[in-house]
Amino acid sequence: MWSRDPCRKEVLRFAFSCRVLTLVLQALFNAIIPDYRAEAFSPPHLAPSGYVDQLVERLLGGLSRWDAEHFLFIAEHGYLYEHSFAFFPGFPLALLVGTELLRPLWGLLSFRSCLLISVALLNSLFFVLAALALHDLGCLVLHCPRQAFYAALLFCLSPANVFLAAGYSEALFALLTFSAMGQLERGQNWTSGLLFAFASGVRSNGLVNVGFLVYAQCQSFFSSITVESPRRQVVKLMASVFLSVLTLGLPFALFQYYAYTQFCLPGSAHTIPEPLLQLAVDKGYRTADGNVPPWCSWALPLIYNYIQDIYWNVGFLRYYMLKQVPNFLLAVPVAILVVWATWTYVTTHPWLCLTLGLQRSKKNKTLEKPDSGFLSPQVFVYLVHAAALLLFGSLCMHVQLTCFSIESHC
Repeated sequence: MWSRDPCRKEVLRFAFSCRVLTLVLQALFNAIIPDYRAEAFSPPHLAPSGYVDQLVERLLGGLSRWDAEHFLFIAEHGYLYEHSFAFFPGFPLALLVGTELLRPLWGLLSFRSCLLISVALLNSLFFVLAALALHDLGCLVLHCPRQAFYAALLFCLSPANVFLAAGYSEALFALLTFSAMGQLERGQNWTSGLLFAFASGVRSNGLVNVGFLVYAQCQSFFSSITVESPRRQVVKLMASVFLSVLTLGLPFALFQYYAYTQFCLPGSAHTIPEPLLQLAVDKGYRTADGNVPPWCSWALPLIYNYIQDIYWNVGFLRYYMLKQVPNFLLAVPVAILVVWATWTYVTTHPWLCLTLGLQRSKKNKTLEKPDSGFLSPQVFVYLVHAAALLLFGSLCMHVQLTCFSIESHC
């Protein structure tokens, strides 16, 4: 049982302490440091605010800054604005479940205050469970309890902890992803695929996790191809890959279809409260008012691609501007760490990397380092994942987010 494992107890205690400290510090700094006036999404609060609501805002208001406002807005009002569809529904749905559990407080608090309390409680729970899931995964992959323990502690101390505490979806995504990876290492492919599918309903980059399922299926194929009929095994592999892609892609596809029904079909316009409608007019936000947006006429009408292009200017090398040099410097430490790790691993296991970890000759196996720690052959797929995220993030994302994406995702 996990409760008898002293390392897990230490991880649990450390993660809980880190989360309590983070919440205390955010309340302190939110009180003494004025907010930076940025052109961020800041919708009006429609419900009246009482004394208890003001207290909750003072204590937990730091959790609602920047993109957290989008998630809180979606949980409270739904997907009223076009740009809101950049944020997937998994986390807002979790917040709604949290507010339902706080139903006895509804008469005392506004709905937004309940959402803020849900953010603090749920993300704290998700964070602690994610740290435990990462520790378990490290034990399975590294075969070195000490390194697994330190990896979980570093996860708790990561700068990405800011996003894991605030009203972002990272904590829930990390929990689902680490848990899915752990189930896959245990050979529970169906459970892993289900958890990965839930993760892709929380964040769009959960789609890349299909690589883990496909890689595991390829490993199984190469290990059993000499036992059974090759043709039968190829058909089985193709079917498994198809099901994996379908399972992980289904939440994304359903979400895109929902957006299509809201903006592209006749009669999709719906009533919006006047203050929120005025905000859309003032800021230029598109609503489902019956006017069909341009992406509806695309051969493949994906609102997500349109939003990333138009609203966030995400695209190949678009971030490479002189004024963004400080943000590139922010990402340099993590980039150097991933590059160094990749180089070390490749030079240590050249044959393993050349064969993509799918086939290891007995001759080369004897020359390799012990199968434990970072140089374990099982680390290969995770290192490829981190390197791919770094490459894509450096070329196509807002680069200052790359370090946090890699730290929380890997």
